[in-house]
Amino acid sequence: MAVHPGRSDSDNIPRSKSALPLVINTWNFENATNAAWNTLQTGGSVLDAVEKGCAQCEVEQCDGSVGFGGSPDESGETTLDAMIMNGETMEVGAVANLHRVKNAVGVARAVMEYTEHTFIVGESASIFAQNMGFKSEELSTDKSKAIFSQWMQQNCQPNYRKSVSPDPSTSCGPYKLKANLWRKKNPKGSFDPSSHDTIGMVVIGKNGQVAAATSTNGASHKIPGRVGDSPVAGAGAYADSTAGGAAATGDGDIMMRFLPSFLAVDLMRNGALPSVACETAISRIKQHYPDFFGAMICANTTGGYGAACNKRPEFSQFSFMVANPQTNQSMLQKVDCF
Repeated sequence: MAVHPGRSDSDNIPRSKSALPLVINTWNFENATNAAWNTLQTGGSVLDAVEKGCAQCEVEQCDGSVGFGGSPDESGETTLDAMIMNGETMEVGAVANLHRVKNAVGVARAVMEYTEHTFIVGESASIFAQNMGFKSEELSTDKSKAIFSQWMQQNCQPNYRKSVSPDPSTSCGPYKLKANLWRKKNPKGSFDPSSHDTIGMVVIGKNGQVAAATSTNGASHKIPGRVGDSPVAGAGAYADSTAGGAAATGDGDIMMRFLPSFLAVDLMRNGALPSVACETAISRIKQHYPDFFGAMICANTTGGYGAACNKRPEFSQFSFMVANPQTNQSMLQKVDCF
């Protein structure tokens, strides 16, 4: 595994079909990259590869932010969100607030392939998954229960409430409306990137076919029922075989308002280099939320790729993984945030 620090992208390398196929994913989730790459090398499709890659993280509980046993909500329950997109047909399958089923990205693919729908949520998504043969099992673990217990002992800090009573910055709920003017959201306490991690992956086949997928257990201590950017096409990820693919990670409540993955792919469609597309999408969000936590990966259909991230005191560099014929293995790369 090679590490390339600094502004890491392939934009200045001459492109050819020898740069394909390509696997790129957020964070240093090496085994996910390998799972996707090995799927391609053994004849699997780009959809097979991107699903296998994200599913690997679901099994391994990558950073505690993907899969079962992580990010308990306000009630202590772990739920999952995922999406998958076929850039050839523009079909999408997504699930959110999925209970009792560990393979969220597999359920998302089932939505895409066995229904005319795009997005199924909540208990109905869980019932759909079980009807499709997915195993029903507990998503909470001793670790997630301990995280929840500690959070309760800390007066439910941090949380996502604002302008309610009792004061959410010092107290647990139940919360009620507060008879005063709107005020800015309370600070969420210490910054923890792992509370917002997502695996986002883009796979491009040897002939330029594009697929993208995401999987996450969402923000830690979220309000039950909250859905972030990860399962939303155009926000968490986007794929279009005429242009490329992109995926985002970070504060999904903010990032989903700007559809950064769609924007990045559209910029590449119009000739932008992948790193420039990622940077532009991040910059669009920075105009309104200069201190937001977020990062993106982008790749075009000739094998070019790049990444970008928003700089914060606690987050100055973003790690992502790449595999292509030039590396023939998973390769860790890092990009300096701006």
